Amino acid sequence: MPQVSVILPTYNRLARLRQVVAALERQDYPHDVYEVVIVSDGSSDGTHEYLASLRSPMRLSWLTQPNRGPAAARNAALARATGEFIVFIDDDVVAPPNLLTEHMVSHRAAGGEVVVIGPLLSPEGFAMAPWVNWEQTTLMAQYAAMTRGDWEPTPRQFYTGNASLRRSHILAVGGFDESFRRAEDVEMAYRLAGLGLGFVFKMSAGALHYADRSFRSWLEIPYAYGRNDVIFGRDRQQAWLLTTARREFGQRNVLVRILVRLCMGHPRATAFAVRVLKLIASTASFLGAARVAQLAYSGIFNLRYYQGFCEELGDTDFFFRRSAEPLARSLER
Repeated sequence: MPQVSVILPTYNRLARLRQVVAALERQDYPHDVYEVVIVSDGSSDGTHEYLASLRSPMRLSWLTQPNRGPAAARNAALARATGEFIVFIDDDVVAPPNLLTEHMVSHRAAGGEVVVIGPLLSPEGFAMAPWVNWEQTTLMAQYAAMTRGDWEPTPRQFYTGNASLRRSHILAVGGFDESFRRAEDVEMAYRLAGLGLGFVFKMSAGALHYADRSFRSWLEIPYAYGRNDVIFGRDRQQAWLLTTARREFGQRNVLVRILVRLCMGHPRATAFAVRVLKLIASTASFLGAARVAQLAYSGIFNLRYYQGFCEELGDTDFFFRRSAEPLARSLER
């Protein structure tokens, strides 16, 4: 029985998937103690044919399913996996040779009762879309803060692009909730924290993230996160998320707070503000004003997050009241 099962969901990323699989074959971890389980989530780009023809020195199995989202794909892989530990990676994440070793060293050091989070690093020379570059820059700032010890990692930093834990812990919380297509990993992490698991950030367990998404796709991410934070707080016993979001809003840049105040409850105003900020960001990037571009993309991300949050909560004034007293009424809606 393998010690480690690597779970890899994929959807229409054949060219990158080839690189991901090749990198897993080059692991310095012994081939006879890890397996790779790939799930094609309704791919239509030749992925199935590639998997059928694949001959690998690793223990490798694969399965296909209609497109049902990453949570369902990971659950299907978990049902097939046999390892004591699960390492999650995504189909745009290329592992260095020591990735599995670094994850397992961390588990041995902590006694295995933890979730290990590895960073998603920007590949040198890889041209990212500017909005994706903003996302990566933001992640790197978080990694630096955790490495310095400014704050400890929490379930909010659990991304299945590069993370590991015992399979028994995942089974104990019932796996991923397939009703979520975004933040399904964070939602499961809250349940893992409820088991008493700690979260460990391991900078040396980094992998290269070849992130590539359209602006429209990127725009949907913060909106979904905002809606899901309300759902998690209101429906999934994580009420602290709403008070935390309120507190964090007060710490945002004053321009972001003004922008949110002007746009909340006005979808057309929000859409117009996004277009203007994107124009500013594009112009700034062209002129080499990276700081201005970063601020503009930050404004877009925050605006969309708070739009999703307030629309799901049904309360456009939530962040602007002097008192948090109406919070209970918001939760009851």
